[in-house]
Amino acid sequence: LAMFLIGIARDMIINYATSPRQRPEEPMPDPKLVYPGTSVEPETLRRLVDDSFGYLSERQRGEIFDQLHAALIDPKNAAVRGPMIEYFAERALLIRAAQRRLAELSWTEKQRIAKEFRAAYDALSPEEQKQLGEVVRRGLLPVPQDLGELLAAAVRQ
Repeated sequence: LAMFLIGIARDMIINYATSPRQRPEEPMPDPKLVYPGTSVEPETLRRLVDDSFGYLSERQRGEIFDQLHAALIDPKNAAVRGPMIEYFAERALLIRAAQRRLAELSWTEKQRIAKEFRAAYDALSPEEQKQLGEVVRRGLLPVPQDLGELLAAAVRQ
């Protein structure tokens, strides 16, 4: 019987030593530091805003975060808090990916985009041109700076 128990103990030790290590569970965030009903901290969303909307000024990024934060802490939005965060994060990550892809384009490709942009701009009504022109001039399009400058020049023509 003792040999049997020693054999089981030996097998347990070998299994433990050769099995892949499981990561320790991540500690639950402090409930006072997260949006109610989620595990998302406001600072996580702030970093997402800063990382994904770098083409905006610090003040503009702050406004985005402040409005999102206000909506997330509003008790009326308790039932949709999780989907709101998910939707925002998905859109922010898409914008960040698009910016990176646009930044990798050659100068010739960026000039072609600006030319196509101008053709689309010309097809707009005067009111729509005015609105889009303002967005472009203020640098609110989620594009790299050099492409934004090309688009702004296309609008001024």
